[in-house]
Amino acid sequence: MAAVVVTCNRPAQLRATVEALLAAPLDRICIVDNGACGDAPDGTAAWLAGLHDPRLVLLSPPRNLGGAGGFALGLAELEARADPDWIVVMDDDARPAPGAIARFRAAPPAGWDAVAAAVRDPAGRIAEMNRPARNPFASLRRFAATLVRGRPAFHLTDADYLAETPTEIDIASFVGLFLSRRARQMGGLPDARLFIYGDDVLHSLHMRALGLRIGFDPRIRFEHDCRTLQGSAWIYRPLWKAYYHHRNLLQVFRAAAGRWLFGPVALVRLARWALRARHYRGPERKVYLRLLSLAVLDGVRGHLGRPHEEVLALAASARRPVPPQASARGAPKTAAQEDAA
Repeated sequence: MAAVVVTCNRPAQLRATVEALLAAPLDRICIVDNGACGDAPDGTAAWLAGLHDPRLVLLSPPRNLGGAGGFALGLAELEARADPDWIVVMDDDARPAPGAIARFRAAPPAGWDAVAAAVRDPAGRIAEMNRPARNPFASLRRFAATLVRGRPAFHLTDADYLAETPTEIDIASFVGLFLSRRARQMGGLPDARLFIYGDDVLHSLHMRALGLRIGFDPRIRFEHDCRTLQGSAWIYRPLWKAYYHHRNLLQVFRAAAGRWLFGPVALVRLARWALRARHYRGPERKVYLRLLSLAVLDGVRGHLGRPHEEVLALAASARRPVPPQASARGAPKTAAQEDAA
């Protein structure tokens, strides 16, 4: 059994995760350090090299591959080195709860090709961004329920987190997702071109399209100390993330909704995304709209090869962030929370 962790310039979070993994019964622990290629090393590589644990596999790509590329690289490396029965993947700010890996290894849930853990935040609340889901377009009944109820119609409920048996799902995040050998052989690697956002959703949908079964097991717990969604609402920080979020969501809509519903769904979302420009001021508003336009163009065409440096350069033209405008209705949802549906 092995684990893959992708990190980029978050040494404190990574140390907590690596310490949790070293305390677990794992045969290999692969760390992909995207931050090692930066101009200002954060000390992660030196700290990892000083651990001297034979289970550690340390990878430092020559350029930042993003989360998607990092997971693809780490999974491929473990396949070549050890071909484990199971590989569990996670971000650097996520880690298994004490005993979670031991419990899974002692008795992997039977009948599943991939298993998603129950992810909570440090306070014990359900991590909304990691709440598993079913494809809302998979049946007419579920689609109709989604139109009426929205997100709750196709995401797992709080009661599912209290169950004693796994539940079948279509969508899982790359935080505490256990991939069997069969899932890896049939499903292949995540699409490294996505860089960040949506790689886990698309990979889950791809596995389901191949007939693989994904189960959510509430008895296996992970913690996600994610702070990305804190702070100002509707605002991407850093701004370049807006490009990947919107471009990759279009790929998700195409995969989930299919050919005929993709257009209407995309048009509805595009209207929402354009309205978010009002929450930016000064040069940031113009840059956000340019990033959005480029994301939509690339997303509709399925063009995923735009260099990251080009996206960074475009976002850098807004050098002086201005505080977002306050909403008259109070604090609205963050962009990522809104698009979780």
